Amino acid sequence: MKLVILFGPPAVDKMTVGQELEKITTLPLFHNHRSIELVHQFFDFGTLAFERLDRRIRFAISSKIATSDLDGLIFTYVWDLNEQADTDYIDEVADVFGQQGATVSYVELKANLSERLKRNQDAHRLAHKPSKRDVVASEASLRHFEATYRMNTGLGELGQKRLLTIDITSQEPPTAAQLIKEWLSLINDKRSSLYWWFLFCNPSFTYSPQTLSHETTSCGCILKVHIL
Repeated sequence: MKLVILFGPPAVDKMTVGQELEKITTLPLFHNHRSIELVHQFFDFGTLAFERLDRRIRFAISSKIATSDLDGLIFTYVWDLNEQADTDYIDEVADVFGQQGATVSYVELKANLSERLKRNQDAHRLAHKPSKRDVVASEASLRHFEATYRMNTGLGELGQKRLLTIDITSQEPPTAAQLIKEWLSLINDKRSSLYWWFLFCNPSFTYSPQTLSHETTSCGCILKVHIL
């Protein structure tokens, strides 16, 4: 069983990358707006009632999946790394799967603010997230999150957790999903103590889980990989 925690700031394409990853793996996707949109029908976003109910729903479903015969879960989250309650919540979800012998992996998506403001108006995003259809309000929320929360990691911040960080500013979701799939396969090969950086650009990028080979390009998109 596998748990893939896919995290990053709003409008970075967590849901869309998760959907693409779901297509090419046996892992179902539980993106955060599946519970957000339900709870938002009853409570305003950001209220204590909203936060508590949203987390309880997500934790209950995740816990049930962890003890099921499914192959695992793709779980998306906007993680404020300065907020201990957020970290504790992620740890609780990870522990539920870890207790069942699952492999827990973390995938972090990054993109600059200007790119995320564009994606905030994407038709696919709005189709799946009714609460974001007031684009003026959702853009204000996005800017507030950017100014208030720290939603991407610093070097080595997650310690020994299995972490893949992709700067997806100029990447398409299917390309990112394929890379994640290959990285997960590499983890399953139980390669040990590998930490490496390289530049990633489609289509000139060449990556082989067997040889760990790659080509660097002038793309400027940084990919960070930590594999245990």
